[in-house]
Amino acid sequence: MVNARFESMSTVRLRRYTKLVAAATFTLLLAGGMVTSTGSGLAVPDWPLSFGRLMPPMRGGVLYEHGHRMVATLVGLLIVIEAAWLWRAEPRRWVKRLGWGALAGVVVQGLLGGLTVLLRLPDLVSIGHAVLAELVFAMTVAIAVACSAGWRRARSEDRAVDDAIPSTSILASATAGIVLIQIVLGAAVRHTGAGLAIPDFPLAYGQLVPPLDSGPVALHFAHRVGALVVTAAVVLAGLRIFRSEPVEWYVAWPMVAMVALVCVQIALGGWTVLSFKAAGVATAHLGVGALLWGVAVVLAMRTGRT
Repeated sequence: MVNARFESMSTVRLRRYTKLVAAATFTLLLAGGMVTSTGSGLAVPDWPLSFGRLMPPMRGGVLYEHGHRMVATLVGLLIVIEAAWLWRAEPRRWVKRLGWGALAGVVVQGLLGGLTVLLRLPDLVSIGHAVLAELVFAMTVAIAVACSAGWRRARSEDRAVDDAIPSTSILASATAGIVLIQIVLGAAVRHTGAGLAIPDFPLAYGQLVPPLDSGPVALHFAHRVGALVVTAAVVLAGLRIFRSEPVEWYVAWPMVAMVALVCVQIALGGWTVLSFKAAGVATAHLGVGALLWGVAVVLAMRTGRT
């Protein structure tokens, strides 16, 4: 009786901690977004120290760049603790592997961040740094989902057979994959300076399809087309889920959240262009995109479980 109660309390603590780690990782994404949005990537020109110090004067761009490093250090420590906790307390091998994957990802992420500074913001390294951050976030979200009370209640062996083609699970997973591709395109737009290659919205140089004779314009336009593809995928997944009987709250709320986030994200994308990439708006655009990606991961996992 005492052991069962202790295990239950330990499970609850781990569950809460995994949510904290996912939230902290999202905060790190926002901090990194502000570095790029404010053009502060080289405000601190050395690494791993900042102007040869552990704590430089926090003024101007240094506030964003060194602040980002401080948040990254904290998140790295939280992920180390999470991986160790899962290794000791989690019986499921795949969840332990997710913990170690998140830890490996955040270590590589730190090294890529250092290379970004030392190599003076090369496009490929900067894009890789941004995309890996989203993958680490996805792993922390997946761990939080796997440790949640709802996941533990939903037995995979009790789920009904899904005869529709494509199945809800496949459609949700495909939607998550499409969102990830769009995130990669968005990272490329941000880090190659193509954010204002098309200066108007919703048209592009007053046309539905602009002249694609410039690399930045083609990349920017591909990102806009990607937004339409993501919207279509979310709508199809929503129709599939809400036409199912019965519709479970467990998968209904992530789907509703994705529809809302897509609408907000498109509006923020337009606002980013029309505001000439105002730092707060551009960072909000990145943040909502990350939330959409995280919720897509939740939906993919849950539709495969229930």
